[in-house]
Amino acid sequence: MADDTILSMRGITKEFPGVRALDEVRLDVRRGEIHSICGENGAGKSTLMKVLSGVYPHGSYTGEIHFEGREVEFKGIRDSERAGIVIIHQELALIPQLSITENLFLGNETSSRGAIDWLKARRRAVELLANVGLHEDPDVLIRDIGIGKQQLVEIAKALAKDVKLLILDEPTAALNDTDSQNLLSLLDGLRERGITCIMISHKLGEIEQVSDSITIIRDGRTIETLDVSAGGVDEDRIIRGMVGRDLDHRYPPHESSVGEVLLEIRDWTVAHPADPNRLVVRGANLTVRRGEIVGLAGLMGAGRTELARSVFGESYGTKRGGTLLKDGKEIRARNVGEAIKAGLAYVTEDRKALGLNLLDSIKVSITSAGLTKIRRNMAVDDNAEVVAAERYRKSLNIKAPSVDVGVNKLSGGNQQKVVLGKWMFTEPDVLILDEPTRGIDVGAKYEIYEIINQLADTGRGVLVISSELPELLGICDRIYTLSAGVITADVPRADADQELLMRHMTQRKAG
Repeated sequence: MADDTILSMRGITKEFPGVRALDEVRLDVRRGEIHSICGENGAGKSTLMKVLSGVYPHGSYTGEIHFEGREVEFKGIRDSERAGIVIIHQELALIPQLSITENLFLGNETSSRGAIDWLKARRRAVELLANVGLHEDPDVLIRDIGIGKQQLVEIAKALAKDVKLLILDEPTAALNDTDSQNLLSLLDGLRERGITCIMISHKLGEIEQVSDSITIIRDGRTIETLDVSAGGVDEDRIIRGMVGRDLDHRYPPHESSVGEVLLEIRDWTVAHPADPNRLVVRGANLTVRRGEIVGLAGLMGAGRTELARSVFGESYGTKRGGTLLKDGKEIRARNVGEAIKAGLAYVTEDRKALGLNLLDSIKVSITSAGLTKIRRNMAVDDNAEVVAAERYRKSLNIKAPSVDVGVNKLSGGNQQKVVLGKWMFTEPDVLILDEPTRGIDVGAKYEIYEIINQLADTGRGVLVISSELPELLGICDRIYTLSAGVITADVPRADADQELLMRHMTQRKAG
């Protein structure tokens, strides 16, 4: 083991019932570097980091871990933290109802004579927040700050534990471009201070920008480690290692057959649920035709999700005005049940909190929004449920041995396919897809794009919300832009580019 190697993992094998998640994985990380781990969903990236951090304790896997020149056998996450290894999971481990200070020292309290010294904790909190560039009152509740600031609080929490190796699992998945760049700049600063970072991310541009080394894992095995400083490492090179082939096109070729107007939203106005005087959507007008894929672009806070959820059964805010028409006729969609009956479906941006019950199986999840289709008398027909779920498992290529597998056992990409299957089972005429590829790898993204194309080819209308402008440009026929709750432009794909869309996304009013 080289002198500058802080971490060496050798022959790591981890099995779950019926699945070998890791197969003789090896990983070497140099002291003070940013080392990224890439791979498709289900490749084993997060599992490897859970082995390293003690979430999966020694004895539940085979292989050796050497940290700072000695073999370590972590029985739990406290053991790894005492050694200086801290993991920040994709789902942040913060308590919304507690303050920043309380979260920073939860389980690591500053005490004096058997009692928590809150004055000392608060002073220390100010120092830690300054170290991560967050100038926020430490008494503010976590629920009152944005996700980007919450991510910084998590890193400050790690610094409070005297971290030597910081593991970040999808740290920018839920962040906008500005917050993402702030976080990457912070990682640069940590590197300069000698703190080693391991980052898992599907955002290949960010990986290329910030990494010193990149290890690629495929199907539970280490494929290669790339030295970024040696040159020749770009997104295409990373993709080739991840999927085992070149992706000649990030977006599948598609020619839409666009028909008559299917869905029309007229003068749609919605007030914020907590502040009736604040309009989050103002006089929005939007159409989706049969066989058409329509994009909705906007910066964070523009009102994209608010518009989508308010249309889907008025499940967000208070409707102040507007009309919803399908095939030229006004429809009522005052709640989710009415929206489903009207032929609408909404795939949420937060699949784990709003799209799925993680305690359910694949079959229960897929059929949950259309139980009337598999009902016999007053009970669910178990056989019909299995048949329906199996049909979508195969057609959507959901990687699971059976439909009885719990959705919490699936990778992010396969969970997303389950959510799509759930709404496809209701046989909607219009699908609203909110960030349909967030947090999934390039291979799974391609499959999702193909599914979207197939939905459009059946004559359905598809409305896609995405923070990734190249994605909208790659799959949509038209793109609406939204700024401060106002639709500012309707741009055909032939006329659209990122610069034009961004110009419209930053307008304050239409025109």
